[in-house]
Amino acid sequence: MIRFGKSVFILVGMLSWVASTQAETPVMIWPAGWQVEEMAPGDAASAVSRQRAVKVDSGGTPVMVMELTMTQVESGHQVNLEGVLLEMRKSVQKDFFQGGYQSVCNRIHPTTLSRLSALETTCTITQNGRHVLSQTLVAAVDANKAYVLSYAGQAEAYKASQDEIQAARSALKL
Repeated sequence: MIRFGKSVFILVGMLSWVASTQAETPVMIWPAGWQVEEMAPGDAASAVSRQRAVKVDSGGTPVMVMELTMTQVESGHQVNLEGVLLEMRKSVQKDFFQGGYQSVCNRIHPTTLSRLSALETTCTITQNGRHVLSQTLVAAVDANKAYVLSYAGQAEAYKASQDEIQAARSALKL
């Protein structure tokens, strides 16, 4: 009887540890039919985790990509979320400009990401006046973690995927 009780105690302890470890990793329910890419885990000292999924068309060409990044924040560090999002937006615009594209991004505005208050911006990318791509950046901060959800795709696929994206955002557990 004592062995059974001790075994149950150890089992409950292990399950609690596993549950708390898994609670550290965001849970993303990817849209059906999207290909989830395995992201190489960082080393033990790495403070960044990434999850990514890609939507492909009938010919196998990627038309959408969605990525969730979680970064550990040093204890006591105040994250300027708007400043971070502005820098990310500038980087996106610069990268597209170097590729021969023009981009216009909407104002950074409040939204939510899972249970957290967040900020969001969407960029419309054009080439020779034709809308070719869209990209949305959503950023949020919790006590010791920063999260960025980014999704981008060809103009038509982006528009057609809004319900899938919204469902994934709604199901996200941080």
